[in-house]
Amino acid sequence: MNLDLTGKTALVCGSTQGLGYASARELALMGCNVILMARNRQKLEEAVRSMPATGEQQHGYLVANFEDTDMVKSVIDDFAKQHTATILVNNTGGPAGGPALTATAAQFLQAFNNHLINNHHLAQALVPGMKTAGFGRIINIISTSVKIPLAGLGVSNTTRGAVASWAKTLANELGPFGITVNNVLPGFTKTSRADYVITKKATDTGKTEEQVLAELVAEIPAGRIGQPEEFGAAVAFLCSPAAAYINGINLPVDGGRLGCL
Repeated sequence: MNLDLTGKTALVCGSTQGLGYASARELALMGCNVILMARNRQKLEEAVRSMPATGEQQHGYLVANFEDTDMVKSVIDDFAKQHTATILVNNTGGPAGGPALTATAAQFLQAFNNHLINNHHLAQALVPGMKTAGFGRIINIISTSVKIPLAGLGVSNTTRGAVASWAKTLANELGPFGITVNNVLPGFTKTSRADYVITKKATDTGKTEEQVLAELVAEIPAGRIGQPEEFGAAVAFLCSPAAAYINGINLPVDGGRLGCL
């Protein structure tokens, strides 16, 4: 099985922590040069230093705030003028929770900008290089809500669904050029975001964090929460040459929790 990414360059967004960082690290372990993209320069520098590197591997970073779509477009356009990245991992934090009906138009628009529009700017800048190389991988880290909407996440459910449909459309358009587009859907994984969810739910319900965690784990057939590197491994596999015929899918990495096929 060919999992070698030596000589290839990946741009990984939201990669100073959590699932983005785990994905970047797994790609680096497969020989890839990794460019991390996030808004905090200090955290980016620390993350780059911690990336595994052997031989001629070189890692770097780009600073961009995903709240500012013009900034994201400017940064990636400048990068693409001088460099080629044939792997793009789209990832950014989700919008705040709450019912869809009470969400404001501004909340929906900001979420669409943060996710769909930024993803689109990044793809538009990098796809020409992928076409020239005859190889490309676009991975979108989104949510299991694209299969079953999650209660209390109205804006997120709506936006994630739009990203999933955008990705499927792009997969059809780019497949003839050796470029695949896939979505990876995280389940409950040990990250700072998961810690926040547990703490908030404990506060809201009056339960202990241990009780909340036990209830969450009870819903997972694997009997435990996931580890970030397990999620990152799924992302990295889809980026490999071995995954060349996997295109346009939604891959849950959730220990079997999702209640549908």
